[in-house]
This record gives sequence, structure tokens and C-alpha cells, in this order.
Amino acid sequence: MFHDLVQFEIELWNAVDARLRAEYDLQLTWFEVMQLLAGRSGCRIQDVAEEFGITVGGTSKVVDRIEAAGYCARRANPNDRRSSLVELTPAGRRVVDNAMKVFEAELEARIGSVLPERELERFAATLSALRTAGRAVSAGQKPA
Repeated sequence: MFHDLVQFEIELWNAVDARLRAEYDLQLTWFEVMQLLAGRSGCRIQDVAEEFGITVGGTSKVVDRIEAAGYCARRANPNDRRSSLVELTPAGRRVVDNAMKVFEAELEARIGSVLPERELERFAATLSALRTAGRAVSAGQKPA
């Protein structure tokens, strides 16, 4: 099961990434960050890092590249002079909105067309429960 889960994740990532690159010259890593920024206002680098479980330094480098492409911009954080807020530019919002259609189509082709909606909902709930339990174990707690 572990092998199949990991292999599926790799194959799914590679397929979605390839399609986003081919159609929008947008790597999946950027898309994931941009999608988060599109759905949440007032995001700091720290918030993005926590969401994806990556380092602040790694997150900052990804955001630097997205910003250099003109898809996001940093602005001063009015509540904390030590940090800045990251938001999509109009060009970034257009790209992520259009790329979302490709993203959803690829997921539908590879997952939605295979699993009925009810099974997919159960699968999503199971993955969420496993992630919650894993975070508890990592924090030295007993999973619920």
C-alpha cells in the first residue's frame, strides 16, 4: 500500500505538472502557492511555509521566482514591520484562474473518472484522518 500510494502521488504530480507547464508554462509548485494566495488574503511567507510543511527559506525562494515572473508581489505588513504580505498580481490571478481549469480536468481524468463521487469523498476523508493522525504522532501525541 505504501509503495502504491507514493507511486500514485509521484505519477499524479508529474502528470499535472507536465500539463500545467505545457499549457501555461507554470510549474505545479508555483500553481500550488498561487492557488493558496488566491484563496487567502494577507498571506505571509510563514503562512505559506506552514501550509505546505516546507521551510521559510525554501518558501521565500519560490515566492521570489513567482514574483520575478510578475505573478505575485510583496507589500509591507501593516501589523508587523518584520514581515511582508504576498498577494497575486492581476496577471497572477488570471494565470491561476485559467490553470485551475487544466488542474481540475487532469484530476478528473485521473481520479474522478475512476472513483464515484461517494467513494472519492470517503477517500478524501480517509486521507485527511491519516494526515491528522500523522501530525499528532509527529508532535509526540497519540493519534485520536
